[in-house]
Order: sequence, then C-alpha cells, then structure tokens
Amino acid sequence: MKKRYLIILSTISIILIFNSCNTPSPNGQKGTRWTEQKAADWYSTQPWLVGCDYIPASAINQIEMWQSSTFDAPQIEKELGWAEGLGFNTMRVYLSSVVWTHEAAQLKANMDSFLTIAEKHHIRPLFVFFDDCWNTESSFGIQPKPNPGVHNSGWVQDPSVSLRKDTTTLYPQMEAYVKDILTTFKADQRILMWDLYNEPGNRNHDLSSLPLLKKVFEWARDVNPSQPISSGVWNQMAPITAFQLNHSDVITYHNYSNQEKHQTMIDYLKLLNRPLICTEYMARKNNSTFETIMPMLQKEKIGAINWGFVSGKTNTIFAWGTPLPDVKEPQVWFHDIFRQDGTPFDSKEVALIRSLTKK
Repeated sequence: MKKRYLIILSTISIILIFNSCNTPSPNGQKGTRWTEQKAADWYSTQPWLVGCDYIPASAINQIEMWQSSTFDAPQIEKELGWAEGLGFNTMRVYLSSVVWTHEAAQLKANMDSFLTIAEKHHIRPLFVFFDDCWNTESSFGIQPKPNPGVHNSGWVQDPSVSLRKDTTTLYPQMEAYVKDILTTFKADQRILMWDLYNEPGNRNHDLSSLPLLKKVFEWARDVNPSQPISSGVWNQMAPITAFQLNHSDVITYHNYSNQEKHQTMIDYLKLLNRPLICTEYMARKNNSTFETIMPMLQKEKIGAINWGFVSGKTNTIFAWGTPLPDVKEPQVWFHDIFRQDGTPFDSKEVALIRSLTKK
C-alpha cells in the first residue's frame, strides 16, 4: 500500500512540474481537457455527491441489467426509491458493449428509461464503459446463475479478453459503441459524468490496457460531451495512473483501505487542484466503512460512492477471494446496504448515512 501511494505521489509531482493540468486531448483536435477552473466551476454547482456502484438485485452482471429480455424497470424503480430515501443523489452504473453490439437501439432506450426513473428520484448517474475486472469472457442472452457464496461470480470484463487480440477489429467496434452512446446522451443533463474505463490493468492485463485507455479518451474527446469524463485511479502502474490523472476532467479514485490510508491518498490527490470523487469504497472487513470513511469524505468535500446497494445476484455481501458456498449470509457483509425486502444489514449505518445527507 505504501508503494502505491509513493507511485501516485511521484506521478503527481511529474504532472505538476510539467504543468500538464491543461493537457489537450490525445488527438489534439475537438474536445480538450477541462481547465482546473472549469472543473471547479462545475463541481461548485453540484450537491455533495453521495451514492453507490449500482446494479439491481435481479441482475448478475452488466449484460443482464441492460439487455431487453432482462431489463427490470420495476426492480430499478423500487431500489432507486430506497436510494432516494437515504439521500443518495448519484449512482455509478456499468454499461455493456455486448448489449450494444446485439441491440444498440434497445440499449439506448433502456438507458433512457433508467434515466427517467433516476430523475424521478433526484439521482444523476455516472456511466462506465470499459472494465478489466472479473470473468474474461461474456455472451449475449441467458446469463449464468450465481455461484453460492462467491463474490461477483458472474461479472464480466468489457470488452472480452478474446476480442482484444485483434485490435484492428476491436477498436473500430468499440469506437462506434462509445461514440454512439456519448453522442446520444452528450447534452443530457440527467447524467452527471462519464467514467470511461474501470480499473484498467486489473486481472493481469497490466500495461496492455493502456492503449485502449488512451483510445477511449480520444473517442470521448472527439464527441466532446457536456458532462466531464474521468477514469478512476486505483493501482500502482505508473504509466496508467499518470494517464488517468493527466487526462481526467475530474479526478476519481478507488480506495478500500482504512481511514488513515484513505486520508493519505486524498492528501496526495488534492495536490492536483481538481475536484475529487471516490467512486469505490466501503469494504467492512477492511475497516473501510460508512462510519470511518463517509464523514471524512464529507469533510473533504469529496464525492462518496460506495460499492453495492441491494444484496442480490452479484453476491457482493461475500468478500473477494473468500467463498462461503454453504453460508446464506455472512455475519459481516463485505459490501451492500439492503436486503431484497428493503431491510438494512445494519440500521445504524442507514441512520448515519441519512444524518450525513440530511435525509
């Protein structure tokens, strides 16, 4: 962990030395990176951003959430009502290139339906395009059933690993996907921002993800959406971290550590003089909890987006790498807040959240 922060600090130092906070977009033509002032002005108009990484309890992964055969508007309506009751005003939501490839028009229609529901509950989501986490391959249609007691047993990387071997085919397809979605929703005020790539380099991709990371920023700048774009800092791979910090309009990051280590990361990232949003935190076994982290984020004026909401098919109440196939519910949940009947795992946590959001 110390090595991780030292790499982040050294990366930030290089960025500051070369005054790269106004670096133009990778293609240097259409959209450019927001200035510090533009980012600050945008952030000043936002409420304290509070929410979670969201997928309905009825979906095991991004495909099942968005494909027309399993898109579950009533479940989303119910769950976002609970989110509004906590005072949540944003949700981080993963999209799916697989669904777009098979039914692009329906995906966009479902996104519009989701945004309509979210707006009803005063929630403005940020959408995620690519992801390097969990299962390497995916397919359209019927999705696997959850493996009992296994964290995110059905979550899929996007794009699938097998497709990455042929970038001459992959890049044009992914460019069309990203640009179609961004062009459709580039002026939609119901959307908070865009998270272009989740944890690039994870699952042993390492620096092989850097070219796709650069490409997705290039494609986004070509469209030049009205909303800010970002990719969250999470690892100790200096080239990837440097690119993320040097090209995001608003700095987003992940931290599942305790309060002291999380504060150290905040202190480093504040040197960049840009708004900060924590887009993943809260792993109870790691002492990253609502009680320890959420008040600190509020004090620092940092957006607070925890992983998980309603216990469901993703099985994220179970910890990474600690399968419990014979256990219905662990004594201490790893992620998530509510059971499927709307009762909380911990009523004191819910009371704390509501006290902080003034709900």
